[in-house]
Amino acid sequence: MSAADIIDRIVATVNGHVILQSDWDDAVRFEALVDARPLAQITDQDRSRALDRLIDQELLREQTQGADAPQPQPEEVRQRVQEIQSQYTSASKDGWREALVRYGFDQKQLEVRVAHDISVLRQVEARLRPTVQIDPNSIESYYRDKLLPQLRSAGAHEVPLAQVASKIREILTQEKVNQLFANWLQSLRAGSKIRTEAATSPPAAPGGQGQ
Repeated sequence: MSAADIIDRIVATVNGHVILQSDWDDAVRFEALVDARPLAQITDQDRSRALDRLIDQELLREQTQGADAPQPQPEEVRQRVQEIQSQYTSASKDGWREALVRYGFDQKQLEVRVAHDISVLRQVEARLRPTVQIDPNSIESYYRDKLLPQLRSAGAHEVPLAQVASKIREILTQEKVNQLFANWLQSLRAGSKIRTEAATSPPAAPGGQGQ
């Protein structure tokens, strides 16, 4: 057995599908890169949450097998990558490439992961958003109980309901989608066979080098 075989062990199974140590390490490093957080500051809790998200992604993958995944437009991917890069404000082009290397990625790998995340969100939206209905009373309640007090507290001018109704509807719709998504994942987990064998060890540095 090679050293690579020993390192790349199984850390979880989801209905028989394996999640490897390398998958987990990649997910931890990707999330750290997105958050502009040094790998040395990653906690065991951060790693556990990253593994939970990998498990959720596998559950979602099972639900969408055979379906045409909505692919994001290249401009959407570029915009999201630019948002990530903007957190590294002091980095020149060479500095940005060096930052990517520190986290174990190159530009293309980052774009692939970003595109995948956008695609997953699209699939969730496509499944759940059509089931959401927001009634006028809910919009009026949000306007009266939340928006107007916020405007008054900020010393801003009040705006008529008709002017912001569509924005309020979108806020309430997204809140409901998020709630449905959480409930859906909970249901999928309850009906699945999930086994974790993971220890919360630090993520392996790219190329086996220390950070």
